[in-house]
Amino acid sequence: MAEVILTVLGSGSRGNALHLEYGGRAILVDAGLSAKQLEGRLEQVEAVQADLLGVILTHEHADHTSGLKTFLKKRKIPVYASHGTKEALEPLLATVVWKSFEAGAELVVGDFQIETFPVPHDAAEPIGMRVTVGKIRIGLISDLGFVTKLVVERLKGCHALVLESNYDEGMLRKEEKRPWSVKQRISARHGHLSNGAAAQLVEAVAGPELREVFLGHISEDCNRPELARQAMEKALRNAGRTGVRIHETSAHRAGERVGIAAGE
Repeated sequence: MAEVILTVLGSGSRGNALHLEYGGRAILVDAGLSAKQLEGRLEQVEAVQADLLGVILTHEHADHTSGLKTFLKKRKIPVYASHGTKEALEPLLATVVWKSFEAGAELVVGDFQIETFPVPHDAAEPIGMRVTVGKIRIGLISDLGFVTKLVVERLKGCHALVLESNYDEGMLRKEEKRPWSVKQRISARHGHLSNGAAAQLVEAVAGPELREVFLGHISEDCNRPELARQAMEKALRNAGRTGVRIHETSAHRAGERVGIAAGE
């Protein structure tokens, strides 16, 4: 059975990158780890032999793009980004081969059909995406402050979901390192999703196809992986999808290579 291999190379405020592989060809979503970390983790998970077709950026923030310039020095591959993301990064990445588009555009990169859609976040033109390979559908959303009707619509019917479960509301309120203005930004409508908001989203979109959920961007100060998992487990029970596997991700290490198949 054909499958897409999904590997979260890192996810969190220290850096984000995700690798999708199919039939010996691959795309990278974001490059927020250092080039050395990207290279090392690709080698660690035995993904270096796949022919990398390009890098797709969700938005311009450094934890999604900081390794891009050095990583591309050895690779003549294009970078796919929304017009706003490209314009924000272009002064720093003059030698990059850009393929820019409007949020909402559909892209074809090898066998990967990519439907992009706008998401609410404090960036120039941030996107989420649904990646389709054959009958396999994977929903990817990184940073967003609240769930729009469009996000729900695009993520229905996916076999795997990667989404942020950034903070626990109680822990964010009690956290003492951040000033109140930063806490407000995190929880604002253009900030990040809480565990509860991420769980509500998955409960709304989880169908019989869903097999894997990856919890990303888990805050090291304002969340705990077990809290994010508990919220998601409850949501999946409510949706009648108790057989779905939940994966917690980290910025400090690559996750396992997970095969995503359409099934029967």
